[in-house]
Amino acid sequence: MALFEREDDKLRPDPHSQALSVIAIENDFVEGVYHKIAKVYDVMFGPILHPGRLLALERMGIAAGDRVLEVGVGTGINAALYPRDCQVTGIDFSPSMLQKARSRVSRKGLSHVRLMEMDAADLKFPDESFDIVYAPYLVNCVSDPLKVVREMRRVCKPNGKIVIVNHFRSANPVLSRLDRAVSPLTVHIGFKSDLDLPGFLAQTGLRPISIEKVSVPLWHLVICRRD
Repeated sequence: MALFEREDDKLRPDPHSQALSVIAIENDFVEGVYHKIAKVYDVMFGPILHPGRLLALERMGIAAGDRVLEVGVGTGINAALYPRDCQVTGIDFSPSMLQKARSRVSRKGLSHVRLMEMDAADLKFPDESFDIVYAPYLVNCVSDPLKVVREMRRVCKPNGKIVIVNHFRSANPVLSRLDRAVSPLTVHIGFKSDLDLPGFLAQTGLRPISIEKVSVPLWHLVICRRD
């Protein structure tokens, strides 16, 4: 069985060269959006995305002493889910989201979690620094997802895990057109709805060991090994 459904190959453009989305966004726009929604993010996206968060943490199989990088830590909603015998670094581009995350980490006494303001496309870590690099609900929120994934791969140790939870454009032709139609609207609540999964995998060079649908069928959990 294929890892993901595909539209008729004759109707699809070459995934190695196709545009991944009809929308282009800049970092300033993204920061502005998340500054506006930081106070209500947990209410808007907390419950609906939580099953995906839980499944991702389960599939990671975090071992004692593992170093985990969460790219796009947001309000720190995942922070309390990590086992306390690992070391977690969470980075985010939005000062407003990080303010919420720092309050949460302090309030819950999560001494194994550190938070840093950083651009996901320019990670300030040495090569091969982390056992697991995790991007929850991030890659359709950034201006250059390919550059972000290159950085994630760079800082991941050989044979480490790269874990992505994200909304991707549906393979169903009708729903695919809907995803494209509403993407200019969804960017105003923080994400592009039409990021193409086959194109994303082809252009990043990621080789998934598993792809699962999570929460509702709109989101996918993609787990890869860093080769």
